[in-house]
Amino acid sequence: MRPAPNAAALPQVATTDMTSRVPPTNLVRELSRLLPEGDVLHDEESLGKYSHDDAEWAPYAAPLAVVLARSTAEVAAVVGYATAHGIHVVPRGAGTGLSGGANSVENCLIVSLELMTSILEIDAVEGLAVAQAGVINDDLRSAVADHGLWYPPDPASSNISTIGGNAATNAGGICCVKYGVTRDYVRGMTVVLADGEIVHLGRRTAKGVTGYDLTSLLVGSEGTLGIITDVTVKLLPLAGREEQAIIGYFPTLRLAGDAVAAATAAGIVPAALELIDSTSLQAVDDWMDLGLPEDVNVLLMAKIDEPGTTGADLATRLASIFHDAGGTNIEQATDPAEIDRLFLARRMAYPSLERLGPVLTEDVCVPRHTIPEIARPDPGLSNRTRRRHRQHRPCRRWKPPPLDHRSRRGRRRQGPRQDGVRADRGRLQGPGRDGHRRTRRGPTQAARRRSGAGTTGHHHAPADQERPGPPRDPEPGKGVPCTGNRLGSPIVGG
Repeated sequence: MRPAPNAAALPQVATTDMTSRVPPTNLVRELSRLLPEGDVLHDEESLGKYSHDDAEWAPYAAPLAVVLARSTAEVAAVVGYATAHGIHVVPRGAGTGLSGGANSVENCLIVSLELMTSILEIDAVEGLAVAQAGVINDDLRSAVADHGLWYPPDPASSNISTIGGNAATNAGGICCVKYGVTRDYVRGMTVVLADGEIVHLGRRTAKGVTGYDLTSLLVGSEGTLGIITDVTVKLLPLAGREEQAIIGYFPTLRLAGDAVAAATAAGIVPAALELIDSTSLQAVDDWMDLGLPEDVNVLLMAKIDEPGTTGADLATRLASIFHDAGGTNIEQATDPAEIDRLFLARRMAYPSLERLGPVLTEDVCVPRHTIPEIARPDPGLSNRTRRRHRQHRPCRRWKPPPLDHRSRRGRRRQGPRQDGVRADRGRLQGPGRDGHRRTRRGPTQAARRRSGAGTTGHHHAPADQERPGPPRDPEPGKGVPCTGNRLGSPIVGG
């Protein structure tokens, strides 16, 4: 690989003279010479559709055009053209990201890799696969399974997110607690640099210890160092795993956290361990009618995949730990379809919350022994959340829903949500006295006065002062934040 490009060569060029922009009409005409007919989009609907990912609260602007690339050579041609004309480039996969990494900026081209969907190679002997960036995660997992192989990273959006996007964001997944994240499985990749040069990074062998690990540097870089056009991933044998699921209900987050800490202290490393709080559970139940018992506040679910008696013993031990920590209605399952149904609540947590309005999510990572502390709810928030979300209805035992419920992909085809509020920024609030849902857009004037800030402009706390968190509505009838814990967002394990 050649030396790293200087700052002037990066897609987000800060030193280029922006007065030399290409007029939109000329831009589309010139890009059309580089790509097949129909692969350059510039109509208003397409520009709006591709201008942001799922982080609609993050800033974005309409792009100049959208390019639907089908090969590495086409990506290189478009990037080279953009750099020569001082145009920013924003790569995009399926647009399922939650951090705004695919949001467009002023004077930019969106380079979409969604049409690059070929699995180029599956090598069962070397235990690897080569896939173009637009291959859907679940499609790759299904294809390698036919060869007796397994690709472990499984983000909750695995049925709609792409391998290229997973690599660009270093996506985790439900089983990352035991098997690691995307970076642990990427052996190599093809990358288009900012000047249009194509480079091949990494290795195909199981061992590779010489030189700089540029592959790991690119994983998680979110398109800031180059555009990943294909990925070589490590695969594991599919055989030798026998999955069992264990679930339990807990009255409080703290008790569920105690169960997690106890399992860790016992030396049990589950294939998956997920905690879902009452806010997320209620959103899923309202949408999918799971029939949750009235007194359920927290659902803790785990997966064990050791084979034979070893796995059975671990599952029994884990169920006992759940019970000793205060869990109730503890269930175990070994049937694959039943396991999928048990974990469907986890996978549908985010889209269920999304139906209510824009969702702001945060990932946190803490030492395992501190999980009970971080799971302790804020009493004020939890009381108000309980008043809003708990509905009085007969106590029914949870019957997992059938597997054919709508996926996020199916829901997206139905058009914009009609039952929620869309806002670029803001905190979702509950219904007010007039029945309408509201959003919050930052600290109130009173909150800013208390913190020493003015009543206009942006709030900047002094260096020695902690920035105030989102305001809380003190009046029960005015609506409450969609949250059930001290972190300011629903807890969903990850």
